[in-house]
Amino acid sequence: MFGDSTRIRIISALMDGEMCVYHLSEKLNMGQSAISHQLRILRGAGLVRPRKEGKESYYSLDDEHVEEIFGAGLAHVLHKGGLLNV
Repeated sequence: MFGDSTRIRIISALMDGEMCVYHLSEKLNMGQSAISHQLRILRGAGLVRPRKEGKESYYSLDDEHVEEIFGAGLAHVLHKGGLLNV
């Protein structure tokens, strides 16, 4: 799940708080369809959850465990001297 750099970037962005697809696409400089595709995968894995407000869907991390797991993985990579392009 964390092997895809786009999904890592989305999770990293959502660590700052809830965002809609438009704002994620602006922040990550990617198309909305690519963001939506990756969000479907993350949602299917139980890592993000949507919240509907009118026609717009806002996404957030499913719970604090996602942030803890992601943070621990990032700390491990940085500790080993690896670089992530996120």
